[in-house]
Amino acid sequence: MKRLFKSLLVLVVLVVLASCGARQNGQLIGVLDRPSWKGINPYGMVYVPSGTLHIGPSDQDVSNTFVQRSKTISIQGFYMDDTEITNNEYRQFVYWVRDSIAHTLLDHIYEDDDGNEFVDWEYEIDWEDETLDELYYQGDEKFAGKKELNVSKLEYEYQWYDWQRAAHDKSGASRTSFIKNEKSLIYPDTLVWVRDFAYSYNEPMTRNYFWHPAFDDYPVVGVNWHQANAFSYWRTKLWNSYQGGVNTEDFRLPTEHEWEYAARGGHDLAPFPWGGYYIRNAKGCLLANFKPGRGNYPEDGGLYTVKADAYFPNDYGLYNMAGNVAEWTSSSYHEGAYSFLHDLNPDLRYDAKEDDAEAQKRKVIRGGSWKDIMFRLQTGTRHYEFQDTTKSYVGFRCALTFLGRSLNDF
Repeated sequence: MKRLFKSLLVLVVLVVLASCGARQNGQLIGVLDRPSWKGINPYGMVYVPSGTLHIGPSDQDVSNTFVQRSKTISIQGFYMDDTEITNNEYRQFVYWVRDSIAHTLLDHIYEDDDGNEFVDWEYEIDWEDETLDELYYQGDEKFAGKKELNVSKLEYEYQWYDWQRAAHDKSGASRTSFIKNEKSLIYPDTLVWVRDFAYSYNEPMTRNYFWHPAFDDYPVVGVNWHQANAFSYWRTKLWNSYQGGVNTEDFRLPTEHEWEYAARGGHDLAPFPWGGYYIRNAKGCLLANFKPGRGNYPEDGGLYTVKADAYFPNDYGLYNMAGNVAEWTSSSYHEGAYSFLHDLNPDLRYDAKEDDAEAQKRKVIRGGSWKDIMFRLQTGTRHYEFQDTTKSYVGFRCALTFLGRSLNDF
């Protein structure tokens, strides 16, 4: 009986193998069980097609011609957030970190078959549980008897892969040496509203800007370059955990020249995102949120920041690519970078350590802000901030590399 069973099993296997061979007919047709791919459409993002861009100083920026060579470059297509990341969007990240810490303290944890531990989000959090007291200010740290979250407890650990080092390694180093683990406090530095301005009363902004619902749709500020990267990593994990199937590229900060290319909205050499040479329209209305004149902040309709979708978008559908808040990019700042950058997807990357010189910690910011003069708003103007600093006028938006030739192919 056993011998008969084995014979039948062998016969079944041979039939299956024969059917596979018959299906391919001996031809080279590739693997047939590949997942389908029809592209993605991330919420709140717009598609920026591949194209070319002329970078370098404008004819009005003569002094920078010595450190900014004119150059023609090509940029791969990508998605970009149509607005700067808002307070309420960033608050989703803050609340996720807060809740994950609370679940961990309450032992709402489960293990998978491989022994990996995960937060069990099915549990309800009892915020009155004494176990969570350590998340709040205690004793003398309390102000006016309020129960307030101790934001120094909100720390997020994320990873990044050193592709440059891995590509140039000739020593056969293990993969773990290219995987970098970082920890970052993720709550915005609300004190920037006081620190950035001497002899100026901005305490109401410190108390309310990130917390109050009046500012939910305003761009988040007070986040440094590391916090922007932590947010992008979390956003990628969030996307992948719910989408399933084929993972996409990671959400990330745009490179300096992706940002410039997107800001021009398809108009090469355009000095402003709207394509024109002037900061006012034909009716004399200002087209962005910046500092017109001397101290006349509200003339453009906003005293500080304005809503992230204020004013008209450029021809790619991107809002406030000039003014409102300057924006972090992934690129390191070097005055003469244009002289040696590649012309295909150029990007100068340097991952500065804590003990590196301050000059090596400079990251490019673009777009100008609500407190800047018109010069900073031009699409070709470069500036920088240090990667570990926070400012009341610097925010960010994310990019996502497009996989394929063109959106029209799907």
